[in-house]
Amino acid sequence: MEYYADQGWTDGLPVVPVTESYLAEFLAQTDRDPGDVLLPMPQLNRACTVRLAAINAALAGCRPEYFPVVLAAWESLAAEGYPARGIWQSTTGTAPFLIVNGPVRERIGLNSQGNVFGSGFRANATIGRAVRLGVLNVFGLRPHELDQATQGTPAKYTFCIAENEEESPWPPLHAEFGLAAADSAVTAMVIRSCVHIEARHTRVPEQLATDIAGTISRTGALIHETISAAVVLSPEHARLFSAAGWDKSSLRQFLFDHAVRTRAELTAAGKEAVSSRTRWRLPADHPDALPLAAGDGAVRVLNSPAAVLVVVAGAGNAGVSAVVETFGPRGAPPPVTRVRSTGLDALPLRAPRAGGVRGRLPGEPGTVALAAGVCLSDGYGRI
Repeated sequence: MEYYADQGWTDGLPVVPVTESYLAEFLAQTDRDPGDVLLPMPQLNRACTVRLAAINAALAGCRPEYFPVVLAAWESLAAEGYPARGIWQSTTGTAPFLIVNGPVRERIGLNSQGNVFGSGFRANATIGRAVRLGVLNVFGLRPHELDQATQGTPAKYTFCIAENEEESPWPPLHAEFGLAAADSAVTAMVIRSCVHIEARHTRVPEQLATDIAGTISRTGALIHETISAAVVLSPEHARLFSAAGWDKSSLRQFLFDHAVRTRAELTAAGKEAVSSRTRWRLPADHPDALPLAAGDGAVRVLNSPAAVLVVVAGAGNAGVSAVVETFGPRGAPPPVTRVRSTGLDALPLRAPRAGGVRGRLPGEPGTVALAAGVCLSDGYGRI
């Protein structure tokens, strides 16, 4: 492990040594060719292939049976589009956020309940970490080098949750966007931050939704003309809305209507105008500012109700939810990606539980230095 760290193949935490035989266990979980490209970055002359994704999943501490979920995460990120445009190199300090739905959650022990954003669950921790290690090792987006994040985010280690479908009063995310509830899926997106909402004080849905809308529309989040968010409701908050007759569509519409700022509030923060070139927010007296529209009314910060995703996750023990601030304007359906596997259905159910990651396999011979010249180049140059 010290050798791997010395080569710069880690995220600052120890990684699992990888042998050729252990790597083969990961590749056996898919019928895709190891050389298939999952996510290209032409501007870096590099691409993540199935083989490279498998190496980094093994390094991250994934079990081999997690690998189909890791592949679906890469496919979803490619469909989302932002990573290929260089956003992972941004000073904003963005990171991938993964939401997993369907039977695979139980098959591999993903946590969807208490401490869902926290530590202690191997599948959540290592699946998200597998993608982040790929960002570092495949694309070379390391801090102080190609990664120019000013402060970054803890999500740069890992940020993977499962939806708590069992305690949600509504259809799960993947079924909402065209898949069957019996399918397993990953929805991935680039995010900037996660803001918790403490709302234990009310049983009135409009009051709770107003609290959420105010969190979405905070001026510190307004980089672009409009923004987007994933609202992660605790089961208690989801049930509160449902008991009042609200569905996800009702909540999205309310948030669209009420996630607003007055012109005066935006002016006080120097964000009342937008750039003619970038559509970023800036003061009205900036030379690149577009002329202000007439009037002093409310300014919407969302471009449509579809700019908000709603999922349910966490324990049902308190009125605590979160707004995950996703990167950039949104409005199209999210990149829900089916998990493809030849063996997941045969796996026994694995209850989520706290625990460590897998070390070297008993009886394995010495490890092979896979993470650089041998594998991480794949024709794209040594990283």
